[in-house]
Amino acid sequence: MMRHLLPALLAGLTTTLLPALPAGGQAVVPRVPPLEPEQLQQQGLILAQEAAQLAQIQQFELALPRAQLASQLINDEPEIWLLLGRLHLQLGDLEPSVAALEKASALAPDNPTALFDLGTVYFRLEEYQRSADLIEAGLEESPDIPGAWFDLANAYYKLNQYDKAIDRYNEAVKREETFWPAVNNIGLVLYEQGNVEEAIDAWEAAMELTNGEEAEPQMAIAVARFAQGNQAEATDQAIAALTRDPRYADLDFLDENLWGPQLLRQTQQFLAQPDVRQALEELRVPVDATVELQLEG
Repeated sequence: MMRHLLPALLAGLTTTLLPALPAGGQAVVPRVPPLEPEQLQQQGLILAQEAAQLAQIQQFELALPRAQLASQLINDEPEIWLLLGRLHLQLGDLEPSVAALEKASALAPDNPTALFDLGTVYFRLEEYQRSADLIEAGLEESPDIPGAWFDLANAYYKLNQYDKAIDRYNEAVKREETFWPAVNNIGLVLYEQGNVEEAIDAWEAAMELTNGEEAEPQMAIAVARFAQGNQAEATDQAIAALTRDPRYADLDFLDENLWGPQLLRQTQQFLAQPDVRQALEELRVPVDATVELQLEG
């Protein structure tokens, strides 16, 4: 795409610089003065600003070519490469995102933002140790970012380093007391460790932080209560949660949100119960394909 946009942009820039053609009928080739570096830099800044504005309204596909061209016109500006890396990430282009973010980090080694973003990309690439190392490096420069501690905890959780994960989740909460996703994920870790009641306590705390408006901790409590044999309470909790957000009946979605193997297995069993299935049908919540297979088996 850059190969097409760059000539067009340069043509646009030179239009105002062309001398007027002579009045006679003789055709001459006009002399085009060379573009000054300052003009190219100014145009690159304009394109980067446009890309950032489009990204703010989630027009990522429109923003991307502008950021790509801006990075060519201004090759040494880390913020432009950072923007380009984030746009690639939003569009799921993970390898180009890594390349752009590595360039941003090389240009500004002391800026932790590129390190945090690289950690996010490597997490998506399932390179969890690399993700953790990058986020740790970023936190050495900027330790007061709750979201970075949360992302670091997620990486350790995926590495099955549960104690480190809980410690990092707590660091996130220390910096933002209302950071309910960290409290919720402490429950996920505790449940995989077999600490069921402590996990439920964490999910109830997460519900309090959200005034009961978030479906995830409520659905997790429902599954835990089901595993304990409290079918009626579990069903009521699940219906309330799925009324808010039916995605929590989708095992793939739960897996993406770091529900561990033990919790996922029990969720699958729970969703296969006839009364729960009937409630899902009444709510018009699609049943996950794995649940269908279990029922048919």
